[in-house]
Order: sequence, then C-alpha cells, then structure tokens
Amino acid sequence: MSITELLLRLVCAFFALLILTRIMGRKEMRQLTFFNFISGIAIGSIAANLIASDTFSLLNGMTALVVWSALTILFGLVDLHSRKARHLMEGNPILLIHQGEIMEDGLRRVRLDVEALKGMLRQKNAFAVSEVAFAVLETDGSLSVMKKKDAERAAGPTKFPILPTEIISDGRWNAANMDKLDLSREEVLRDMKNAGLQQVSDVFYAEVEQDGSLYFSRKQ
Repeated sequence: MSITELLLRLVCAFFALLILTRIMGRKEMRQLTFFNFISGIAIGSIAANLIASDTFSLLNGMTALVVWSALTILFGLVDLHSRKARHLMEGNPILLIHQGEIMEDGLRRVRLDVEALKGMLRQKNAFAVSEVAFAVLETDGSLSVMKKKDAERAAGPTKFPILPTEIISDGRWNAANMDKLDLSREEVLRDMKNAGLQQVSDVFYAEVEQDGSLYFSRKQ
C-alpha cells in the first residue's frame, strides 16, 4: 500500500466515521446496551480494516461501513417504535434486591454471583445488603441502587412498597405491570382525565410513583 493510498484511506475513514456517528446519535457512542456496544466494536473494526488492510479495498470498506451503520440506524428506529423489538434487542432491567432480600432468580438470569453483586453495591456506597431497598441491573450492565432510607423518604407516610413502575408507554397499556400492581384501567383513566388527558393515546408515558400517585407525560 502506497503512502498516497494510506492517506486517502485515513481521510475517507475519518470523515465517514464523523458523519456516521453524528447521524447515529449519542446513544451508540455511550454504548447504553449490549447491542450498541457490539455495534460500536464492529464499526471500529471495519474502519480499522479500511485503513490498514491491503486485502480490503477502499470501495468495499466504505460500503461495509455505510451498510453496517445504516442497519444500526434502522434497528435504532425500530427500537424506538416497538416495545417488543426493544425488549428483544436490549432486554429488560432485572431486579436483584427487593427490600433487603436478594432475588436468587434474578442473579441466575444474569449469571451474577453474590460476591460480584456485593462489589457492585459497594461502588454505590451500599456496604450491607440489608440497607438496600431496591437494586436493579440495567440493560447496559450498570447497577442502580435505592437505599431503604431514601425509599421511605420518597414514599412518604404511605410507605408504598414498590419501585416507580411503568403503566403506559407510547400510548399503550403495560398490562403486565398493571396486573402486578392490581391497578384497573378505570382508576388510571379517572386520574388521566383529572390531569386533562382524555384517552390513553394522549399519553406518551405514565408510571405509578412510590407514594401511589400517578405520573403522566403527554404526547407532543
């Protein structure tokens, strides 16, 4: 490979990555999920081959880079508009601790042992499992922790024993969560109308807060 070709490859790869990362948005760069992480690695690998590989032509390299990025963008759009696709590609957050009790099923699902869990808790300044109200493993592998004292403060005098829980997303009911909360649609619709929302399709997102109140975010 000549110096001229190498410089041409470097310039093409640089501007291709600059343009594609701007188009794909910040989510890919933050590697929020396993899918985003793998996508970022693949794009970096293609760009590296485009620059340094003698057997990888400039045309083939640019084509691979653009097609992979286009597929990533396409699946990102599907992710935004389909809850089933989002769950398939990203998975769901897993509850690992509930009111100071370790959820063994949750640990098995994510293949995490107790010592690793305790280490992640210490990183969140929680040095005893008993002081934790909720610990949730997010889809990006990070651990979100709410201590009991913070949960009680958020719940107020009712001590509502749950995490804030989604009941409507993208104008659609989350029937599974409503069944868990023993919450009827009539109750939610009544509160919706009090908030100036006439039907579920008017709601972008709604959740039950720890104090039992309902939060609504209107569709724009």
